[in-house]
Amino acid sequence: MDVARLRESFALVSAHGDELPLFFYADLFLKHPETRDMFPVSMASQRDHFVKALVKIVAQVDRVDDLKLFLQDLGRDHRKFGVVTEHYGAVRGSLLATLQHFSGPAWTPELAADWTAAYELIGSVMMTAANADEQARPAWWHGTVVAHEARSFDVSVLLIQPEPRIDYLPGQSVALECESHPRLWRFYSMANAPRQDGLLEIHVRLIDGGMVSMALTSPSIVGTTVRIGPPVGVLTLDPLSFGRPLLLVAGSTGLAPLKAILQQVAGLPQRPPVRLFFGARRADGLYDLENLEKMAAEHPWLTVTPVVSDDPTFTGETGNLPDVVARHGDWSGHDAYVAGPTAMVRDTAAALATAGLPTDHIHLEDFGWSES
Repeated sequence: MDVARLRESFALVSAHGDELPLFFYADLFLKHPETRDMFPVSMASQRDHFVKALVKIVAQVDRVDDLKLFLQDLGRDHRKFGVVTEHYGAVRGSLLATLQHFSGPAWTPELAADWTAAYELIGSVMMTAANADEQARPAWWHGTVVAHEARSFDVSVLLIQPEPRIDYLPGQSVALECESHPRLWRFYSMANAPRQDGLLEIHVRLIDGGMVSMALTSPSIVGTTVRIGPPVGVLTLDPLSFGRPLLLVAGSTGLAPLKAILQQVAGLPQRPPVRLFFGARRADGLYDLENLEKMAAEHPWLTVTPVVSDDPTFTGETGNLPDVVARHGDWSGHDAYVAGPTAMVRDTAAALATAGLPTDHIHLEDFGWSES
């Protein structure tokens, strides 16, 4: 498998934009109409997720360990759609047909062999993870929304009681599906470490036009049932972090997984120093600051710094969150955990790497594509 040739090929076909996923799904549904019921009526978000997954896979195809973790999560998560082994062959056929169509004269037997080998690797890792997961867990859980609290004009905090209990690691996420929007799943991180009562605290930001977020942020959601996918994600406390001070950087509801990690740290026998930067555009976007400050008052190892980028009335730290973090000291001896909107995550990671923090000490969660 020629990695450089794969990337050159993908750059060529991805230049066709939304035509790429449109062709893929049209081919898949025409050849395998039984797969259509796995997807929502509106395919706009699904097409976007398909392309972004391909981008991630191609970008990491030469970093096998990183890619393997992503693909294992993808395989486990796809169980909630009803995906079985036979579907992987259908997807392979439509993917290769799509790539050939948009490659034109650049499609050669060698390139076809490269993409076939790449897909066999992808499918093998996903199927192995899915089959192992099937022996241990359900494909999805029922959950009842037992509480809703509007924390700001666009952020709500939910408490969900899953049945049966879900075991997960602080920092992981689950996909949620509302009764009102079947087969439309969106990812949210748990904002709490696992509790004895099994409740999940979920922070939901209202997205303009986002059907799932609109449903979840409505007070009428209380008492309704949601479906919950399996826990996924690698923004979890690295055992190698133990003993090193921690830097947590949260933008908006990117706070959720980091708050869960904070609760995990609070339960450790030896707690490292933790510095949390919590950013929003305006002061009212710091929707959970009161709880964070109470936690900091109880735990001397925790320092919380709120940051606002676009509110001249705010009396605390102001500016872009990555810039504020960068000017607040030398983070080279820390482990950093960063979660939130795409641009903030990217810029913070770049600033920390430039300042000398090793990339394997920087752990990221990009919420840019998952909340809507």
